[in-house]
Amino acid sequence: MIGQRLEVRQGQGLVITPQLQQAIKLLQLSNLELEAFVEAELERNPLLQRDEADAGGDAAPDAANDAAPGDGGEAELRFVEGSDAHAQNMDAASDDLYGDAAPGERVSDRQEDGAAQPGLNDWSRAGPGGMADGEERERPDHRDLTLWEHLQAQASAAGLSAADHGIALTLIDATDEGGYLRADLGEIAERLGVDISRVEAILSVCHGFEPTGVMARSIAECLTLQLVERNRFDPAMAALLENLELLARRDLTALRKACGVDAEDLGEMIAELKGLTPRPGAGFGGEPAQTVVPDVHVRPDPAGGWRVELNADTLPRLLMDKRYHSVIAAGARSDTEKTFVADCAAQASWLVKSLDQRAKTILKVSSEIVRQQDAFLAFGVEFLRPLTLKTVAEAIEMHESTVSRVTSNKYVSTPRGVFELKFFFTAAIQSSDGGAAHSAEAVRRRIKTMIDGEDADGEVLSDDRIVEILNEAGIDIARRTVAKYREALKIPSSVQRRRLLKTA
Repeated sequence: MIGQRLEVRQGQGLVITPQLQQAIKLLQLSNLELEAFVEAELERNPLLQRDEADAGGDAAPDAANDAAPGDGGEAELRFVEGSDAHAQNMDAASDDLYGDAAPGERVSDRQEDGAAQPGLNDWSRAGPGGMADGEERERPDHRDLTLWEHLQAQASAAGLSAADHGIALTLIDATDEGGYLRADLGEIAERLGVDISRVEAILSVCHGFEPTGVMARSIAECLTLQLVERNRFDPAMAALLENLELLARRDLTALRKACGVDAEDLGEMIAELKGLTPRPGAGFGGEPAQTVVPDVHVRPDPAGGWRVELNADTLPRLLMDKRYHSVIAAGARSDTEKTFVADCAAQASWLVKSLDQRAKTILKVSSEIVRQQDAFLAFGVEFLRPLTLKTVAEAIEMHESTVSRVTSNKYVSTPRGVFELKFFFTAAIQSSDGGAAHSAEAVRRRIKTMIDGEDADGEVLSDDRIVEILNEAGIDIARRTVAKYREALKIPSSVQRRRLLKTA
């Protein structure tokens, strides 16, 4: 029989409130993203204000609520070798806002600065322009001229028709910071509704702009434009530009044959190429690279071990102005006004507490990572231990997804440099003698150290020989893994390295 009835059922379920969802999102923000979020909240919520008091001073009399992390100027946790002092300093996480939410969530759980191509070091290391600092960007009259503005000014003075000027501006917009055109001419022609020959003709005009070589579509074309201007582009030089791969491999024998010149002429041609500019746009202003600001500092503790401190400069210090809240709450007349005041108070209180909890969670995870990787800090990258998110999560009794969020876009400053927290999580390579596993990053560095020690009079290590040496050291690794690590480090093969050493 079909009918309606009321039933009371009891069950368990995970409910993630909007505030909790926002708190989870807050945890994975970088310090720059967090600052932008806080600025937006300060504009939106009249009850929030920054704590302008000094790190060791008293809070402003008008602001009476919990301060966000950094009340004492810094958050500190110490590791003392041979003791469990760090465990006593850790804040309990049983009521962790993030840890409680994580179990029900679905979470989908670095690249060495490679060496430049052999033979092209001077060109590939040329960096982009952009010397203007933040203050200069705020005052356009005092900032550096960008490459695009420089090219647009030349296009306006080139005497082009309105249509051709529009084509030129489209090509300029498709030019990157280095000065290279990164667009397909056929697509531009189709989009603008003109014949491709007309686009090519306008590009030829643009190739006459300063700096010479700008808006080239390849490094060979860029260098060709500069050689033509110097009246040094001849068939031999054209053959050299067509075989830059041989130059990168330092295969000078094949290069002499391709160019039809002797060794002395080839040396002069290569020297002339090295005097050219591979990145014509490098001397112009642009968007400066963001400086990495560490979230955590790790320093040696005079008492032994390591001291882990939050960077107080990256921690927003917020207060809820209770006096102002009392004033506007008393003046609220309608239900809408009362609801708005109540929501602002709740949001302000939540944000202050969430920022404090975020700081404690970052400190807790960072401290455990430092404890696990103390050998790296003391002795170097070869002592980096295999480490997973699960290992850290179990050690600090948090969910794996929480650890993943904490280590994303967070940086730690150590005596060995600034690293992203994810740097410390590396895969394990088993030991051939049954001992402790080896970190993949440590093995990569070991391979690089061995190859860096090669010289023309000694042995040039093949991948098979590297495998033998590592196996003798107790590292069980396959040849294809060695080749993969070598390629990731941008290291040429043994044949190419032998040729480089001979020509050097």
